[in-house]
Amino acid sequence: MANDALAHLTRPADGSPEGLLVLFHGRGADERDLFPLLDLLDPERRLLGVTPRGPLRLPPGGAHWYAVREIGYPDPATFLATFERVAEWLDVLAEETGIPARRTILGGFSQGAVMTYALGLGHARPRPAALVCWSGFIPTVPGFALDLTPPLPRVAIGHGSLDTVISVEWSRAAARELVAAGAEVLYREAPGLGHAIDPRFVAELPAWLESALAAHADTAP
Repeated sequence: MANDALAHLTRPADGSPEGLLVLFHGRGADERDLFPLLDLLDPERRLLGVTPRGPLRLPPGGAHWYAVREIGYPDPATFLATFERVAEWLDVLAEETGIPARRTILGGFSQGAVMTYALGLGHARPRPAALVCWSGFIPTVPGFALDLTPPLPRVAIGHGSLDTVISVEWSRAAARELVAAGAEVLYREAPGLGHAIDPRFVAELPAWLESALAAHADTAP
């Protein structure tokens, strides 16, 4: 792919891809961090998998999607600039691959989950087939607006009950808000887990993702 607006890794599908899976890493990581999850989530390699790198280099190091000021409320200047840049990157990716948003799954951990919520539910953004959000929150940012009018993508939310970086209460609140808006939500809370991805929840997701894409089978690229 020639879309170099963001550094990224690509895992090809076996044969013609049936959809697109994009995973956004957490704060201070990079495009390699969630790359192994592509095979765990899509073991039959039906999907084109892509893991981009956050565009910002901030303390304490690594790549970031926005500057952290207060949990739940990303720094507006860095968040809005990144949102615009990644949204454009996703649009070009869809154009280059021929895979539309309705055949796309977005996912992410921590800051990557925040970007997943924003890119999948932001005002005027195309609706993906599904979102997978680990240990994140729906962002509140001046100048950024959600669009929770139906139909909404399916959403899978996972969070550790002992997370001291981003409290599990944020995912509980996100699940309540999305269910109230009419979204189909799969919610899993991992007892005793901190700020990490629960492998048991990951093991549930291949069938769930396949079902989410099957709902759009008549719109395959």
